[in-house]
Amino acid sequence: MTAKRPIRRPLPLIAALVSAALLAAGCTPSAPEKRRPLAVIYDGPQGCSACAPAIAKVLREAPQHYRTKYVKAPLRAADLAGAKLYVQPGGGADLERTWKELKGSADVLRTWVKEGGSFLGLCFGAYLAGSDPGFNLLPGDTDGYADSEGAVVDDDRDTILRVTWRGKQRHMYFQDGPAFHFSDSADADVLATYPGNGLPAAAVARYGKGRVGVSGPHPEADASWYKGAGLENPDGIRPDLAYDLIEATAG
Repeated sequence: MTAKRPIRRPLPLIAALVSAALLAAGCTPSAPEKRRPLAVIYDGPQGCSACAPAIAKVLREAPQHYRTKYVKAPLRAADLAGAKLYVQPGGGADLERTWKELKGSADVLRTWVKEGGSFLGLCFGAYLAGSDPGFNLLPGDTDGYADSEGAVVDDDRDTILRVTWRGKQRHMYFQDGPAFHFSDSADADVLATYPGNGLPAAAVARYGKGRVGVSGPHPEADASWYKGAGLENPDGIRPDLAYDLIEATAG
């Protein structure tokens, strides 16, 4: 009697069987690190140590599973090479002083967005998407919501606002963020509006071949922000609005 020869399965078949087993167990192989999109996040002296890490965590956990990299001013073209998204987080207390640090980055950033990059500005970073002072990336400008007629808050305290996001009422963390002023002909999509006066609270606009996403409230705020300010979000702390804004901005 001759010994049976071992069955040698083709490698592609073995790989398919392994993938099927992983799927059956509720696991999916992760995409190679280099295939994940890159987000570059400004992490300069804006006065909020939690701001850049908060949006970095959201980006890493978003459906696109971004890689993240921190940068400081002045920006160089090399800092943005290969990136899909640039994020200007919140946290600043003095727009004029911060602009002195960032204005040397304006030409590099505008060129990058115009050629197809995506800019995401959150609260203070959204002010900087405007023009007085700022990167001048919006088809309009920004102004403090608390200073606008009909606003339901009139100071810079940390609070929760009930905005209208894509037609639904949602509660968001807010601290002296901007409202946005666009002309009727502006190429901009308003995602959310403020209570009291209906001014845009979050929007995405075109800039050349690129896009600019901005939000006055903080969709990236995590549990530590609410706890630290003694606040509780009636909706719970959910990242879906941040994911929506990221998707609308960078695709």
